[in-house]
Amino acid sequence: MEERIPKAKIKEQDMNDIFRECDLLLTELHKFDPSIISLGPEITDDRLGIFERSIGFEFPLDFKYIIKKHNRIVLAGTEIYGLDNTLRGTSLNEVYKYEHDERTYNAMPSEFLPFSPDGRGNHYCLNLSKLINGVCPIVFWQHDFIYRKPEEVEQCNDDFVSWIKEVMIEWTLEDYNYDGTER
Repeated sequence: MEERIPKAKIKEQDMNDIFRECDLLLTELHKFDPSIISLGPEITDDRLGIFERSIGFEFPLDFKYIIKKHNRIVLAGTEIYGLDNTLRGTSLNEVYKYEHDERTYNAMPSEFLPFSPDGRGNHYCLNLSKLINGVCPIVFWQHDFIYRKPEEVEQCNDDFVSWIKEVMIEWTLEDYNYDGTER
């Protein structure tokens, strides 16, 4: 498939800032006890690049960096999909295909990459059409709401890192301590 957007040109300093922020975030995630967090294995092949090319969109740097470090993350029930055939129905490519090609009712726009379910059929998605300086906003797609245009979909975070900070870490810390005990 031909790419829909050109590869983003990002200054080296901006890339370094994004990677530094990702490393700080990963350090924060590693503080959680294994009883409430599951961190998937590192991605060492080109499956993310292959997936990008197959859907015609470049992924944000923060997303690629974190997913390459941990191919699937689950913290206290909040999941970030990984990209692997062994994930059976919850691999990024399978969820993307279902939400865009197989859903007969209310299919997602192609520029939305669903990466985290809310447990009620809705998804947090990367808005890949808004990729600027290596990051893109996060939107919340409601599967049972008919949107007339993509701009109507609620933007909930400016980027992937801020989504993890809020939805995964802050919301988890409202109910649990780092050691997994309830508050």
